[in-house]
This record gives sequence, C-alpha cells and structure tokens, in this order.
Amino acid sequence: MLHQGFAKRQVWAVLALIWLMAGAALAQPAKRDLAAVLAAGELRVGVSEYAPWSLHGKGGELIGAEVDIARRLAADMGLKAVVSSHDWQDLVPALQRGDIDVIAAGLTITPELALEVALTHPYRRSGVGLATNLQLTESFRSLQELNAPEVAIAVIADTPSATLARRVFSRAAIKPFKEPREAEKAVLDGLVHAYVRANPAPRYLALKHPRRVDVPLDRPLLEFREALAVRKGDPDFVNFLNAWIVARQDDAWLRSTDSYWFESLDWQQQVQP
Repeated sequence: MLHQGFAKRQVWAVLALIWLMAGAALAQPAKRDLAAVLAAGELRVGVSEYAPWSLHGKGGELIGAEVDIARRLAADMGLKAVVSSHDWQDLVPALQRGDIDVIAAGLTITPELALEVALTHPYRRSGVGLATNLQLTESFRSLQELNAPEVAIAVIADTPSATLARRVFSRAAIKPFKEPREAEKAVLDGLVHAYVRANPAPRYLALKHPRRVDVPLDRPLLEFREALAVRKGDPDFVNFLNAWIVARQDDAWLRSTDSYWFESLDWQQQVQP
C-alpha cells in the first residue's frame, strides 16, 4: 500500500509539473515571424517615450515621429497598429520575449546592437548639433573659430554631447550645465557663444528664438543613423522593412514626417501645455 501511495503521488507530481509547464507556455507571448504577423492582422510596435520620437498628446494618446511610422507601416501592411511604450532598456528584451514585433524608437545602428537584434537599413539620420548666439558669432566664418580660448560653449554635464564638445573644441572654454534650460538661457543671454547638444534640441532653440540663435551647420557635429529592429532569424521581415523604407524615402513620406517632428514646432500644439 505504501508503494502504491508513493507511486500515485509521483504520478500527480508529474501531472502537476506538466500542467505548470503548459500554463507557462501559454502565458508566453508569441514570437511571430512576418508570416505570423500578417496572419494575426496586427503589428505590435514598441516605442520609448522621448519627445519628439514618442510622447503623450493632449488626450493621453501616444503621438510622435515613431508613432506615425508605426501606424503608416501597419497601414501599408494592411494591419492594425498596436503601439506600446516601454522603458528604453526594456525595448530589446520586449522584442526578444515576443511582446512586440518591431522596435521603432530611433535605435542608433551599432555593431553591438546588431548582435542582439536584426537591424534594417537606416531610415533617419540624427546626431549631435550646434546652436550659436547670433550676436556673439556674427563675424565668425568657420567652425574652427569656435575652437579658441576666448570662446565659451555650453553643454549638459556628463553627456556624450559634452564629451564630443571637449574633443571638437579642445581649446574653447566648455561650460557644463545640469539642466538644458540653464544652458539654453546662457545662449540666449549671451553668456556663451554656442551650445552643443543632441538634436533636435539646438534646432528647436533656434526656431523659438530666430533673432538670437542660429544653427550654422548643415550637418551634425557627429552623425548617427537610426534603424528599425526585429528579432534575429527572420530575413523575410527585414527584407520587407528595407523595401518599405526605400519606398517611403522615395515618395518623401519619411522626409516630410521628420520635417514636421524634428524641424518645426507645429507638433507642440498636440501636447498639453
């Protein structure tokens, strides 16, 4: 009898383990390839909130450059867009878990990131920009003139932009500020000649104060290229996304979308004041 009872307990233990494993498998989100995404009728896109890439509008809905991209991409695929916001550090894990199908968050193309996800061709160029005080730099004719001991350049402390400014303008006086608004005020008040920060902040400052601030360079001081990302092992999905990017570049939709979000302040009407 003791042996039979022990055997029964073993059977129930095995059944319980199978049930738990089955339940865990059902709880796991589906890691869908392109065919499965098309069959599901929806495209799950992960974004991360950072204006103007992604932010909340007046009604609490997600808006932004990447949200527009997610919706247009889904529409062109004949799918419903399901856009979800994630902390920056959780975007790649969310993709790898199968919570989302695509990341659209201005991911900078790097070899390290390419080891974790499959990256598309670049669909946007971004980087570190430069804004200058018009009055203080009206006689300057080249970028090299900013690299002088008598020139003061504002940066945000402990950022990659600050590191870049010290490298590019090694002879200038680099002035670190804790908050962007403090650095911007220094430019507007003529306390510094220039301001180095990740785009589009320098452009926005010039748009708000066109009589006092200029963006003198056609290209960033340091340029990055941004890509969409999907899970590794689905070349058909990457191939489709690359073709989509080329098509939307050729018809200027990507360009016009970026112009609205990164080169104007019109989008701020959609945000709660």
